[in-house]
This record gives sequence, structure tokens and C-alpha cells, in this order.
Amino acid sequence: MTASVTVRVPAKVNVQLAVGGLRPDGFHDLANVFLAVGLYDEITVAPADELRVTCTGPDAGQVPLDRTNLAARAALALAERYGRDSRVHIHIDKDIPVAGGMAGGSADGAGALLACDALWGTGASREELLEICAELGSDVPFSLVGGAALGRGRGELLTPLEVGGTFHWVFAVADGGLSTPAVYAECDRLREASGTGAGIADVPDPEASAALLDALRTGDAAALAAAVSNDLQAAAVSLRPSLAATLAAGTEAGALAAMVSGSGPTTAFLVTDETEATKVADALRASGTCRAVRVTSGPAAGATVVRG
Repeated sequence: MTASVTVRVPAKVNVQLAVGGLRPDGFHDLANVFLAVGLYDEITVAPADELRVTCTGPDAGQVPLDRTNLAARAALALAERYGRDSRVHIHIDKDIPVAGGMAGGSADGAGALLACDALWGTGASREELLEICAELGSDVPFSLVGGAALGRGRGELLTPLEVGGTFHWVFAVADGGLSTPAVYAECDRLREASGTGAGIADVPDPEASAALLDALRTGDAAALAAAVSNDLQAAAVSLRPSLAATLAAGTEAGALAAMVSGSGPTTAFLVTDETEATKVADALRASGTCRAVRVTSGPAAGATVVRG
């Protein structure tokens, strides 16, 4: 058996997040256009006396180290399916913002799944791994796949999308996290308060924007900026009003588009090129409206074995 396996897995930004009405099972149908970006966690797994999780990197203290961690759940799910010994040490070298709407936890789940698959030599097919990913959480399948994709259902039913260029992004990391369930609940509350209703009979079925998909395909940053949208943004700002100042600071600095990433509280700014990214990042740092700023680009590859 290999001594250890390390997998690198990317963060994501939702360039479109269309949220349908509240279903009877408590979930929402989504049209979720994912773009993987070049901020990465590295997950290393090695045989151990017991299943344990460790974590280093920014905000590592906020990462659960018990069996609620998606990386541990991924190892347990794969071990159960293939009759393997789940006693592994999972180490997460974290660089994706924690609880920031960039799928850091989902990335760790996908990374651990791929790493354990390689360590144990299960021979699982891509389809089987994606099936386990979908059981773990709505964003986990995309973390495995990377690139760009349209997620339907709860986001787990993926259709790969063509991307015709590189898109440059600046991310502003907020203090603390936001609970994804709380943001969805606030979205429902705001819909009820507006008088439109929040149920599946009240809200149109979510659909991907044709203009947005075309902008991705042609690599047109200005067209993408005109088409980005996030139905959870109003809810995230309602729960964390300070995000409005961060969004305004990035816009004033010249970003083509400013949006909350996923359920937040990280905010994402689309820019034309690396020079503009540096300018917007410097302005966000100087604004005092966020805790940290990260510059990167996408699309990025999905979970990839880098050692072992």
C-alpha cells in the first residue's frame, strides 16, 4: 500500500445561483453555475491507528476535526462501500477560506474521497465517486470535477460547461462565517415578506442564463459581468449588512461585477486582467471592510492527485 496520497482540490465561485422555491423536503431546486478557481486545499491521507483529522492553514481553528468533517465522512463512506479499513490520518492543508461560500468543506470531502480511493486502490469508477460525493453534499461533486459546470437538483447533478478563456477574480474574506441553512432560510423569509411567497408554487423554476453560458463559452469577461447573479445575495447581506460596504468598495475600485460568493460571506469581484485584480485588491485592503483579500483566476482543474 502507498504510504500516503496527497490531493489538491480547488475553491469555487457561483457565477449564477438561481434558487427555486422551498420544497416539501426542505431543499430548493437550483440552477447553479460553478466555476472552479485557483485557491486550493491539499488533503493528505495515510494509514493510521484510528480515523483522525488534522488541519493547518488560515482559520484552521474553525475546521471541525471530528467525524462531522466532510473529509472524515468521505473516508467512512468509501470504506463502507468497498470494505476497506477506515483508519486513516487525514491532514487538511487549508488555503480556501473557511465557511466563506467557496465550498472549502466540500473541497475537503472530494479531496479525501479521491485520496482514499488512490490509497486503498478501490478501483471505483468516476460515476461511483460522484455518487458518493452527491451523498456527502450538494457542492461536493463539483469539487471533484472542477472546471465549470451547471448544477441542477440541489446542485449535485452536473453538466460540464465550455469555458473559452481565463477569468480573473478578487475575493474579499469577511470576519466569521455564515450558516448556509440560515442564508437559505433568510432567502425564504425575504420572499414571504415581499409578498411573492417562497414555495415551489410561488417561485419560477430556476434556469441557467443563456447570456451567462455564452459569456463563459466565449471567454468574454464584460459579458459575464453583465450576466452574473446570486439569488442568495440579498439574504446574505440581510444577515451580514457589512457586506454591502465591501461590495461597494470593490465596485468603486473598478471591478466589472461584485457579488456574494454562494451563501457568503466571502464576496467575489470579477475584473478584466491581473493588473486590474491588483488594483481592486489593494483598494479592498485599504477600505477596511474585509479581513483578507485573495487574487486568483479560473477555471481550475478539479481534485487531482499530486503526490502518492
